[in-house]
Amino acid sequence: MINRLLVVNRGEIARRVFATCRALGVETVAVHSDADADEPFVAEADHAVRLPGAAPAETYLRVELILDAARRSGADAVHPGYGFLAENAEFAAAVTDAGLTWVGPPAKVIAAMGDKLAAKALLAEAGVPMLPSWTDTDAVTDFPVLVKASAGGGGRGMRIVREADGLAEAVASARREAAAAFGDGTVFIERYVERGRHVEVQIFGDAHGRVVALGDRECSIQRRHQKIVEEAPAVVPERVRTALHEAAVAAGRAVDYLGAGTVEFLLAPGGEFFFLEMNTRLQVEHPVTELCTGLDLVGWQLLVAEGEPLPATLPVSTGHAIEVRLCAEDAAAGWRPATGTLHRFAVPQVAAEFGGLAGPGLRLDSGVVAGSVVGVHYDSMLAKLVVWGRTRAEATRLLSTALARAELHGVTTNRDLLVRVLRSPAFAAVEIDTGFLDRHAEVFAPLLPADRFPLAALAAALASAAGRRAAAPVLAGLPSGWRNVPAVPQLTRFSGPDGAIEVRYRLDRRGGLVEWSADPGAAELSAAAPDAAAAAGAAAAAERPSVTLVEATPGRVVLDVDGVRHAYRVHRVGSAVFVDGPDGAASLAELPRLPLPTAAVAAGSLLAPLPGAVTRVHVQVGQRVSAGDPLLTLEAMKLEHPVVAPTDGVVAELPAPVGGQVRTGAVLAVIDSAEETPR
Repeated sequence: MINRLLVVNRGEIARRVFATCRALGVETVAVHSDADADEPFVAEADHAVRLPGAAPAETYLRVELILDAARRSGADAVHPGYGFLAENAEFAAAVTDAGLTWVGPPAKVIAAMGDKLAAKALLAEAGVPMLPSWTDTDAVTDFPVLVKASAGGGGRGMRIVREADGLAEAVASARREAAAAFGDGTVFIERYVERGRHVEVQIFGDAHGRVVALGDRECSIQRRHQKIVEEAPAVVPERVRTALHEAAVAAGRAVDYLGAGTVEFLLAPGGEFFFLEMNTRLQVEHPVTELCTGLDLVGWQLLVAEGEPLPATLPVSTGHAIEVRLCAEDAAAGWRPATGTLHRFAVPQVAAEFGGLAGPGLRLDSGVVAGSVVGVHYDSMLAKLVVWGRTRAEATRLLSTALARAELHGVTTNRDLLVRVLRSPAFAAVEIDTGFLDRHAEVFAPLLPADRFPLAALAAALASAAGRRAAAPVLAGLPSGWRNVPAVPQLTRFSGPDGAIEVRYRLDRRGGLVEWSADPGAAELSAAAPDAAAAAGAAAAAERPSVTLVEATPGRVVLDVDGVRHAYRVHRVGSAVFVDGPDGAASLAELPRLPLPTAAVAAGSLLAPLPGAVTRVHVQVGQRVSAGDPLLTLEAMKLEHPVVAPTDGVVAELPAPVGGQVRTGAVLAVIDSAEETPR
């Protein structure tokens, strides 16, 4: 029996395993880096052990530290979570050699499946269909192809190559990323299937020789080869489903599989499918299988690790489940990771956390709470929101509505993109494949339409004024925004995602809204060209909706817009103002009326969008570049992010050396524009 379990992971993964342990009466041990000392998973564990080390992400990979933590905490078993050391055969062997129970497949199985090239050869003999692959770049003659890391997964170390000229650089880049993520830079090349779908089968094996399939999942909607939307079951013909399950079970039997595993396939448009890889661990997307089957897959992992047989009768999958991965990233800016403090993290209508549901509803598996600090040390995923419905359409509606209404303040996320994907006609029609996001640029638009953004800014200005009146030490009974010169409007300036926005409004003596305007760029235009500003304001006024103020408090503003009431929830943190309305969310920063002078950077400066390490510099000072040319490569959140020239010109400065760490806003390079630089 397992009595005290140490979980070798962090965040949502650790919290998920702990939830099952609490239900089964198993004590828990968390291990944590210094950066994670105050995270929820540490507080939830019965025992916690600090992992020393300068690099937070690396501390979780130190086998000797993990084994020492198990010894000191009195743990008798180790669960590897779904990442980090979950697919490390040497670690599995070390845990077993230390006399601890390993919750996962044996080391020999992990080793066999961890080398994707060897796994392909082994499973091909078992009759599992395979794509052609190569290790020699000179042998590749047919394109497109996909460069893949032999170790690890999660989309790291993968590159699509459509022409021979780009193959060498793609291989080199994939090797660097794979080495950084997995400690192994081995890659191989595989034929790329256009319009292919990513479908996987959940398998389980016990110590008594039984391997079963517990359903399948659709994981085709991906960014940078990482899944962001998953659902169960996959929408495929029953004959294809049966063949997929048979192939997955054959793969498991070929290696005497034990525990939870996932066999992933690429489904071609005609129904033919090919083996991609076997993940010898529980997948991030396992909750969709749990909601459709009613199972606790972590509980099954512990059952199998204790030597118990799998239940004789398997559950029947019912309904439909969908999971989305909420990530700290700017999808419209090339998936740039985001950092900061989550000032508010509230998802409505959540019926369960890390567990099953009694009926249609939402489950939240989150690694963060309000107040959590999102740094650059780990993967960008913050949480998973999972829904079960009687039908796919019902599940889609529940999930998209909850996401749209969630209050996510302080860190940029991919929430708007996820909502637009779920609400897209193509998703409803199951017209999905791994290239979905490449073909549907419309899903990258923010939920809040551009013509409704001024209303959100007006709500922010009215709420801010109400907040100041509520905090006023004298004459607090005066209406918010009231002034002695009623003909002169109130003025509030904000910075928004597209620059400055200037809000002007005038209230009558009873606090009613007499007139208003909220014009992006008005502040700059007024200073540069007053006549043009006046003309632009008149044009905007002609198209402006009729607005009546119904209510304005520091946290809530209700506006009647052309006869329809709209309620806005407003949350202020310092100068930051977060507005959640019926059309979408807006993040603003109120600008001071009398700003202090600040240091200016040189014209043409490229600033670091987030903290990271400069891994490569592609140019030299004095070199002429064209718009789009790569200048340097920044690594953050375990992914490479290219920094390219925004315009033609000459490289004037490169202050960030290779290997150097940079902070957000640091100057990475300075480009003198071509017009100003003599040829």
